[in-house]
Amino acid sequence: MKLNNTSQYAIRILAYIADHKEKTLFSATELSNELSIPYKFLTKIMTELVKADFIESIRGREGGFKLKKDASEIKVDDILNIFNDSIKDEECILGIGFCNGMCKCALHDQWMEPKLLMQRMFRESSLRDIAGKGCKI
Repeated sequence: MKLNNTSQYAIRILAYIADHKEKTLFSATELSNELSIPYKFLTKIMTELVKADFIESIRGREGGFKLKKDASEIKVDDILNIFNDSIKDEECILGIGFCNGMCKCALHDQWMEPKLLMQRMFRESSLRDIAGKGCKI
């Protein structure tokens, strides 16, 4: 199980902004350079984060991006849902498609517990929880 690049980058962008509370605005160029995210890809992600009301975009020479909500209000699962990357209840770990107790793949039973734990982790972890831990972002 691996998150897609768009979701990974979005989480890193938001966590970076949340981690640097002393700064009010972040330019796309700065975020691109600091996080090693291609500039065009970053701007597309930022557009989606603005649409989702997680980020506010301030235009102009002194403009930039800032969090629109408190970091504790933004859950990892909310970010994943923007990019359709959350773990679905009946998603098959083997990629076979629909997978449940009636019609299951060979790994269904072993996958259930870790899947539920991951879903809970994504639902309960906020940006505040993951920002500022001294870890890689």
